[in-house]
Amino acid sequence: MPELPEVEVTRLSFADRIAGARIESVRLGKPLRWPLGREPSTLAGREVLGVRRRGKYLLLDLDQGLLLLHLGMSGSISFAPAQPEAGAHDHFDLATTRGVLRLNDPRRFGAVVYAESEADPVAAKLLGGLGVEPLDGGFHAGDFAAALKRRNAPIKQVLLAGDVVVGVGNIYASEALFLAGIRPTTRASRISGPRAARLHAAVREVLARAVAKGGSTLRDFSNAHGESGYFQLEAMVYDRAGEPCRVCGSPIKAIRQGQRSTYFCPHCQKT
Repeated sequence: MPELPEVEVTRLSFADRIAGARIESVRLGKPLRWPLGREPSTLAGREVLGVRRRGKYLLLDLDQGLLLLHLGMSGSISFAPAQPEAGAHDHFDLATTRGVLRLNDPRRFGAVVYAESEADPVAAKLLGGLGVEPLDGGFHAGDFAAALKRRNAPIKQVLLAGDVVVGVGNIYASEALFLAGIRPTTRASRISGPRAARLHAAVREVLARAVAKGGSTLRDFSNAHGESGYFQLEAMVYDRAGEPCRVCGSPIKAIRQGQRSTYFCPHCQKT
């Protein structure tokens, strides 16, 4: 599933190229997770002002309204001067004066939704419960530590929930907890201030490094240029069950938490 770094890498790969483009037409394929919310033809003539990211959502700001794009479990975006004939898994084409933005999503858990503004109930429902952006200046160590003290769930689950800090998905939660030396099953409320500060720094470091590496390509992720990511090649624990820890040599363990696989080093992450 594309996580925050993959979504940010996707944004960076086409945002400058589509900014200032005028929409010529919209093509919809098979239904996605949520409906577009308006007649596609009514978007023709609108200008794309820019592309932002909020959590795992891409926000295309238009001169009137905005489009919220989510890649779901297996979606990817491509942007090119022209696209080949749409295939079975190409469910959305935004044809503009600068190229065609296409969403390909084999499992159709992604979505493209129109909203009049971020205050629109449609947008508020999707974005309203999201936590602080971890790569922005508003992600403060003290606030993060205080929020953890109010949560009694295992720290891995708190990171994945997205209401304390947004976008720390399964891969990067495992990696950040390893870097901070915290076992994924530790109750968030039991993490001390200094350890929370280490985790805060680890979250920022891991996500920033993943963006720099182009994200992680575990199956078929690619950015809008069609390029794969390489962060997974240097993962310390994720998807390395039974392999030696890169720090101490102990075998990496895998457990299930909330139907997701969690990886950790039992020696480097004792508590």
